[in-house]
Amino acid sequence: MSSWNISVDSRGRSGVENMTLDNALLDQALESGGAFLRLYRWDPPTLSIGRNQQNVFKHVPVVRRPTGGQAVWHEHEVTYAVAAPVALYGSLRNAYCQIHEHIAAALRSLGVYSVLAERQGVSPSRRLASCFAVPVGGEILVNGRKLVGSAQVRRQNAFLQHGSILLAGSQPGDGREITMVAALGRPVTFDEVARAIIAHWPSLPSYRPTVLPPVIASPAAR
Repeated sequence: MSSWNISVDSRGRSGVENMTLDNALLDQALESGGAFLRLYRWDPPTLSIGRNQQNVFKHVPVVRRPTGGQAVWHEHEVTYAVAAPVALYGSLRNAYCQIHEHIAAALRSLGVYSVLAERQGVSPSRRLASCFAVPVGGEILVNGRKLVGSAQVRRQNAFLQHGSILLAGSQPGDGREITMVAALGRPVTFDEVARAIIAHWPSLPSYRPTVLPPVIASPAAR
């Protein structure tokens, strides 16, 4: 396979819609053997929580992700989703790091000195409620702070990896994250980052703007 199916959905969708679409991409990757990259936004701003994370959050829209990890506040960001056969990368770990390498290269083209964290994890007892509280190996850092938070799930021979590239704002916790605005000292738009990611994605993409699977009703977080 030499091409990717890339979609850009810049209008903003609800948390339920976005997670339904990401799940649909995973189903397509499993059924077709294709590789998919989706870039998207959220409207209204929503808190997503990991597949096994307890929902203790009140008074904000909440959706449960199909992937693991901790809570992420989605507002000023570019969210990416990659769905593909595991064999395309060889392993889930390789996929995690290689996808981050492509994104980090795109961010460096915009002037952000982004690097991947060394492969040293965080023990479960030290995990905090926020995805951005502590970086783990292979994640994208700027000045030691986490700029991109990602999570994965595997379904048979395919996987979904999605994550948030922070443009501005703040996350739950004690402010250990960094944003594009803080790194560059200027406003950064969704379109600017999306164009950079597409330009640095591997192979010759089959670019299909906003060609998305149908949204099917899905329950919100419980």
